[in-house]
Amino acid sequence: MSLDDRITDFLSGASYAVVGASSSRAKYGNKVFRCYLQNGRTAWPVNPREPEIEGQLAFPDLATLPGPVHGVSIITPPATTEQIVKQAAVLGLRRLWMQPGAESPAALALAEERGLSVIAGGPCILVTLGYSESAPLP
Repeated sequence: MSLDDRITDFLSGASYAVVGASSSRAKYGNKVFRCYLQNGRTAWPVNPREPEIEGQLAFPDLATLPGPVHGVSIITPPATTEQIVKQAAVLGLRRLWMQPGAESPAALALAEERGLSVIAGGPCILVTLGYSESAPLP
């Protein structure tokens, strides 16, 4: 499947997890989470150290999300990304978008071994969906 096909498939769903979401609006984990919301998509913030992000309950990991997830955006350090790949595979989550800086050769190899669809190596969801720092949240 080409990169464009993987992006189209990733964005064809209804709900997303944002692993590495942050309450700090200066961090990309917050920007990615807000980007989903700005684009009218259901997104759940995942961060074990944050109780709430942008007024929404945050979840400590993928296993505790309240509903099905079509895709997982990952904005974490590469070593953490490797653990997220393992958890996603166990939970049957097949679509991952590793934001620039989150990927690593080991994380990519793990995803390939487990047959996951991965977007990595440059494409950023903020550019693909369109993000505005000043746009209000719905």
